[in-house]
Amino acid sequence: MSSTQQRDYYDILGVARSASADEIKKAFRKKAKEYHPDVNPSADAEDMFKQLGEAADVLSDPQKRQVYDTYGHDGLKSGGYQTNWDFMQGFPDLNDLFSTFFGGDFGYGAPRRRNPNQGEHIRMELVVSFEEAAFGIKRDVTVPRLGPCEPCSGSGSADNAGPSVCTTCGGQGQVRHTTQTLLGHFTQVGACPNCNGSGRMITNPCKSCRGEGRSQTKHTFTVTVPAGVDSGTQLRVAGEGNSGPNGGPSGDLFLVMTIQEHPVLQRDGYNVVSVQPVSYALLALGGSISVPVLAQSGSGSESITIPAGTANGHVFTLRDFGVPVLNQPGRRGDHFVQVQIEVPTKLGHEERHLLEALRELETGKTTPSGKKNGKAPHTDHGGEHESVLDKFKKVLGGHA
Repeated sequence: MSSTQQRDYYDILGVARSASADEIKKAFRKKAKEYHPDVNPSADAEDMFKQLGEAADVLSDPQKRQVYDTYGHDGLKSGGYQTNWDFMQGFPDLNDLFSTFFGGDFGYGAPRRRNPNQGEHIRMELVVSFEEAAFGIKRDVTVPRLGPCEPCSGSGSADNAGPSVCTTCGGQGQVRHTTQTLLGHFTQVGACPNCNGSGRMITNPCKSCRGEGRSQTKHTFTVTVPAGVDSGTQLRVAGEGNSGPNGGPSGDLFLVMTIQEHPVLQRDGYNVVSVQPVSYALLALGGSISVPVLAQSGSGSESITIPAGTANGHVFTLRDFGVPVLNQPGRRGDHFVQVQIEVPTKLGHEERHLLEALRELETGKTTPSGKKNGKAPHTDHGGEHESVLDKFKKVLGGHA
């Protein structure tokens, strides 16, 4: 309905602009009974009932009413208020509608008692290893929770007879309170204080659970942790929370994953990152190394070829060696291996001698031809002595 076609809300309810909140309630109650489509079969009843709902929604809210009184329908729209009242799921019960606008009950139709209360949800930490989180695992879990009371079989009654009809509300779960006002009788319906709205009550409560039908217990069951979970991932296990009081449905269990650290590997989403110590000689001369990788058995390795002249800090990528992607079978992340020079902390005599010789080579004190300070180099007759470079290769890069 456009703003040019919208009727005045006060006209729809048939009240003056100075009408009090009680007068608006009374007007809505009267017209809603008249135009509710379940009661009125006329063709215009549906549209009229929607207009009544829209008018009551605005005029029962002090803030919306002030905006409407000042700026009209356009003011409500520019202020971001929803004014197109449309019951997409059919027309609500009058009790529900009246409670939405004004609180309390409409006093129309049969009151409905509450359904049994659901048990509370439980949140619990589950610690798994790095590999278990990556590849999944079945784990027995013991959950302290409120379960059905054994002495009364969850009935809450000492004689296992279960709850009986509440004597206060007659099983309706609600009681009516009628107040005499200047405008007539006003009836409000609320939850029965004796049975808390359930319509049932325990006349002979179980001493063990005090009539609640549940008691503290421990429950052990097997849970499947899927591949690819990470720290903070929540697994919902339906029906494994606390049992509902007096036979109500159980709540759910939420397992929050905590992943133990790996001694070598680190996780970055579905990728795995590791740092591999290597020697200077290996990066300079090239070779191959074996690096630890993620494996379901807990110990896996893969060979990496190091080209000669590889820079310190270079990152090698092992495709599809990362963590399996959650709920996407066949997909895995990658493994990134960064090589870093490992500086020896203790040197033997020969190692120190060779490193000093290498330093001389790098600083130009010894020329590539072997000349030092203008003197001819020592000549190895018969190959009995290894060169400095050969010894350096053997000591620091012998595995290259």
